[in-house]
Amino acid sequence: MSGESSSLIELGVVGAPFGVRGWVKLRSFTDPPDRLLQHRSLQLRVGGSWVPYKVEASGRSGGQLTAKLSGVNDRDQAGVLRGAQIGVPRAELPQRGDKDFYRADLIGCEVVNLAGRYLGKVQHFVETPAQVLMVVRGDAAATGETESSGAKESSASAAVPGEAESRRAKECGTGEYWVPAVPLHLRRVDLTARLVVVDWDDAAG
Repeated sequence: MSGESSSLIELGVVGAPFGVRGWVKLRSFTDPPDRLLQHRSLQLRVGGSWVPYKVEASGRSGGQLTAKLSGVNDRDQAGVLRGAQIGVPRAELPQRGDKDFYRADLIGCEVVNLAGRYLGKVQHFVETPAQVLMVVRGDAAATGETESSGAKESSASAAVPGEAESRRAKECGTGEYWVPAVPLHLRRVDLTARLVVVDWDDAAG
């Protein structure tokens, strides 16, 4: 990953064209969603490269954000941008609190569930119409290898993740888990320890 792309934080995605004059719909990952449009210069990932666009005008339609981007003047040009990731340089974003984070911050974090079982590491996020899913993959699933059954045991007393939660449980994670990225399932994020605790059954996949 280049230095430029690694410094960008994904804050949304371009949706369908809106009207015939180059406007597009935007799906924002910020809370509140309008925070995305506080940035009047956005980077869009188009054809594998990040391209800068100015936000010339913005609005709402049916509760959805809309924007007119520089150089996008008709519906066909707007359609080319559909599905493009929207990025903003990290340096332009506010500092986050202990309980606040960006998705990019979670990539590579170890994940354990409430039973203390190690599930794997955060690989990426997947957008669906209903929700965002965090893809967690166990080491063996990522490498195509399995661990011996006696490898890396954790304390049997750690029913709820505590001091030993970052240690892998009785077996190393071997599967792939698609966990909804919502507070109901993301119970704790410790960026210092690079650890995410989820309410998710390791048998659920």
